Amino acid sequence: MTTDMPSPRFSRGQAATSGSLATAAGLGAGHLVALVAPGSSPVVAVASRAIDLTPGPVKDWAVATFGTGDKAVLVTGAVIVTLGLGALVGLVAQRSLRTALLCGALLVVVAMVASGADPGRHALWWLPGLVALVVGGFALVRLLRASREDAEVGATGRRAWFRLALAAGGIGALGGLLGQALRGTAAPPQTTLPQRPMTPFPTGLEAQAPGLSPFVTPASEFYRIDTALVPPALDASTWRLSIGGMVDHPYEIGWDELIALDAIERPVTLACVSNEVGGDLIGSARWLGVRTSALLGRAVVQSGADMVLSTSADGFTVSTPLGALTDGRDAVVAYGMNGDVLPRDHGYPVRLLTPGLYGFVGATKWLVRMEVTTFAARQAYWTVRGWSDHGPIKAGSRIELPQPGVRVKAGQVKVGGTAWAHGVGVGAVQIRVDGGPWSEVTLGPDGGVEYWQQWLWTWDATPGDHHLQVRVVDVAGKAQEESVVGPFPNGASGLHTVAVAVT
Repeated sequence: MTTDMPSPRFSRGQAATSGSLATAAGLGAGHLVALVAPGSSPVVAVASRAIDLTPGPVKDWAVATFGTGDKAVLVTGAVIVTLGLGALVGLVAQRSLRTALLCGALLVVVAMVASGADPGRHALWWLPGLVALVVGGFALVRLLRASREDAEVGATGRRAWFRLALAAGGIGALGGLLGQALRGTAAPPQTTLPQRPMTPFPTGLEAQAPGLSPFVTPASEFYRIDTALVPPALDASTWRLSIGGMVDHPYEIGWDELIALDAIERPVTLACVSNEVGGDLIGSARWLGVRTSALLGRAVVQSGADMVLSTSADGFTVSTPLGALTDGRDAVVAYGMNGDVLPRDHGYPVRLLTPGLYGFVGATKWLVRMEVTTFAARQAYWTVRGWSDHGPIKAGSRIELPQPGVRVKAGQVKVGGTAWAHGVGVGAVQIRVDGGPWSEVTLGPDGGVEYWQQWLWTWDATPGDHHLQVRVVDVAGKAQEESVVGPFPNGASGLHTVAVAVT
């Protein structure tokens, strides 16, 4: 079979469609095969590298606009762009199939380079791209041959083209859907947590006010913001944590040795630095793990060190002040969440958790290395992109009931939400209506100085449009910052304000 078309004997639309369908078939097959090489799906690999190359302000916009759905939007956009490039390959094939195949191969090479650049790449990182190349190239040749037959013999060739088009589209859709479904059902290897009773914990106010955030956020509802499109699939039996850098005794520790050490349970509220005032990128859970102070103490930290650069299995890095990992706040290498094994989406088998710090400087998921160093010597992923290297969580509060923009009936209206003041503790929560005087609210149970508190207030609402504002005052008597500041570079501030229409 010749690789050159002597003349454009089929329509541009059919050529472009053939290119897109062939590309879809290749992507679907590659995505399915990537089950044996996590993170190496052509689309996922390219999108992952795109995340690394995207300017910080664009990332901030994506998180603010799409929240935890930002990854789905990115992948969808990558698929659309790739199919568009496939259409261009189909148009090139009108003149020369050889050139079109070379262009298609170039697209696959880009995807394979993206897979190979992943620090946590699988040994078979090259396989999904190779499969995509073979399937996509074969589909393109067959579709274009059928297109020529359509132009030459009419209905018979047209029927053949439609059958091939359906087959290529089906391979693309089935491969993508099946691959995603199998990933969704994948569970971490069976591991056993140390047998220990959970510390008694107060009951929250959520039963009294439907719609109020649970006192303890279920793992399935806990927000997820990270740079990994596909969470690394680590096996606890082979996982190792390396601790080195500016230490006298560098060492590695495995799962069995880690869980055999003395463990503590810490109730901690974790927040994303991208969380806007009143946003939902915050959650509270009960974490189980080993104190970082104990792990670093075994290594014997050298003088002059002031930072620990922790690294994820996918190469993501976080810079955490050394003092925050060794003081009395009880930072931990956590392997349990709410009484169960840490879920894969939240860092299985272990993650770093530093109470009082935003996740981007203290909560590395899929943790594999802790390097003791200095801020002057090393920079982490987000620090390079202009974010602060110290990220204490700012005191804040939000109104969750009633929801913004809702209509309520005049009379007794239940208002509620959550508030936090890390490292100091919530002293009081106050609310005001239409800029009037501040009123004290009823606080929920106390989970500790690193944990949020629920609050409730009964409002005698009068007809009209009103604005509710809330603030937290910490135990030391300091009210939260009222000046409006965006998340960049070290977290948002301002009073959460909710508009409510009373009828």
